[in-house]
Amino acid sequence: MINVAIYIYDNAEVLDFSGPFEVFTTAARIAGDVVPFNTFLVSERNKQVKARAGYTVQANYTFDDHPNIDVLIIVGGMHDAEMDKPNVIQWIKQQSATSCLTASVCTGAFLLAKAGVLSKMQVTTHWQDMNDLRAQFPCLDVVEDVRWVDCGEIVTSGGISAGIDMSIHLVSKLHSVELAEKTAKQMEFSWTQNP
Repeated sequence: MINVAIYIYDNAEVLDFSGPFEVFTTAARIAGDVVPFNTFLVSERNKQVKARAGYTVQANYTFDDHPNIDVLIIVGGMHDAEMDKPNVIQWIKQQSATSCLTASVCTGAFLLAKAGVLSKMQVTTHWQDMNDLRAQFPCLDVVEDVRWVDCGEIVTSGGISAGIDMSIHLVSKLHSVELAEKTAKQMEFSWTQNP
């Protein structure tokens, strides 16, 4: 079973974490006898997190007690405060080094770049934040007009709903296209298969 950890924090974008969570848990539910994914939310310290618009969510784990992470997903939102937390940046760096795959949704790319996970590669983020990403991390090749960019062990997605497309893509990559298509159908989601 693949452990999929989604990092959440205060003022995270709700669909950035809820979308991927729904994708992986739906895939696990409909996969059949062998459940391929164990999906959970991780926060820094306090399990209760207040996401955008006051949406309160309970993380399953904190940095101190989460299980081994195979797939790490860093979400976006109001990310500036997170970038100023050495503990968060170090945790992202450490988890990315030991995970099989690291991904970001929306402005989560800024956190991956700050942690040194993104370097001299093609990436994407929310359309509104592309110029800022280029300015802050000029070594990155920021790609426009795509839903996600897959660089092998690192996958970045555009904003908010693009994280759902990317997550279904990850299901196809980590399990099968068949399960990805079934997941999209179950969610009644029109999956953009090409980035």
